[in-house]
Amino acid sequence: MGYRVAVVGATGNVGREMLNILAERQFPTDEVVALASRRSMGTEVSFGDRTLKCKDLDTFDFTGWDMALFAVGSEATKKYAPGAAKAGCVVIDNSSLYRYDPDIPLIVPEVNPQAIHDYAKKNIIANPNCSTAQMVVALKPLHDRATIKRVVVSTYQSVSGAGKEGADELWDQTKSIYNPTDDKPPKKFTKQIAFNVIPHIDVFMEDGSTKEEWKMVAETKKIVDPKIKVTATCVRVPVFVGHSEAVNIEFEDHLDEGEARDILREAPGVMVIDKREDGGYVTPVECVGDFATFISRIRQDSTIDNGLNLWCVSDNLRKGAALNAVQIAELLGREVLKKG
Repeated sequence: MGYRVAVVGATGNVGREMLNILAERQFPTDEVVALASRRSMGTEVSFGDRTLKCKDLDTFDFTGWDMALFAVGSEATKKYAPGAAKAGCVVIDNSSLYRYDPDIPLIVPEVNPQAIHDYAKKNIIANPNCSTAQMVVALKPLHDRATIKRVVVSTYQSVSGAGKEGADELWDQTKSIYNPTDDKPPKKFTKQIAFNVIPHIDVFMEDGSTKEEWKMVAETKKIVDPKIKVTATCVRVPVFVGHSEAVNIEFEDHLDEGEARDILREAPGVMVIDKREDGGYVTPVECVGDFATFISRIRQDSTIDNGLNLWCVSDNLRKGAALNAVQIAELLGREVLKKG
């Protein structure tokens, strides 16, 4: 006996990836439905070796469905998720809408699986921001060993984090640079993204940080430990898929780089590739399509008493979004619903 699963926003990058991962991981399903806006009704999407035709989200009845994986923006989520939850379908939401609601668990299964039991308050579970998800997978096992005081992170985030429009803009601008008659000014991004980096993701806040930076702070505190201090600088780079992060960590207790490497090698969801030689590290191009969060460049920070640096890379459409949502669904099934 399997689950009846709805994928909401099935024509988008993350929605399609959710369907791919449900099939790849052989999630126990009795029935899967692809939902999208009315204008995408009838659009065909792949689910393993099957093809699904998208149904109209506007008229869909969630009664009798076990889980709905939402991969639409906050506005659409706000409109449709409460109705799905009220109908008895557990919503796993990829938008930022519910992440900071104290009654809604924000979950990375390798980090805080125990939070799954809080889903029943509103029948909704939140998926974290892509840049937070990969970082906390690395932080948690180190925090358990030596207690993290402070994290300084600089991100190098791919354009797919801004959706299909972001990827299209990088592609079109890159081509146009070699064609002087084909000017492609910025539309999705605030400045040229091709052959450039932009230190600005999401909107600016009063203190000068961006919303993306604020998300990393707030979500790390909610998922790992509210006492951890976090400061972030989030940067968009001309990479299609795969977010990278340079992470500096200050601990309460001393943690040797060798022990940190051993801890991370044993950590769930982490792959350590860390050789001190040319190419002995992972770049975003190499992580695409993989489930793991890759850690490289682990080394002591000699400028503080108990400090480490590391390099963290992951496929943002997978661990940063679709994979984490499916892992939450697996956890929900295993720990709570127990049908599959």
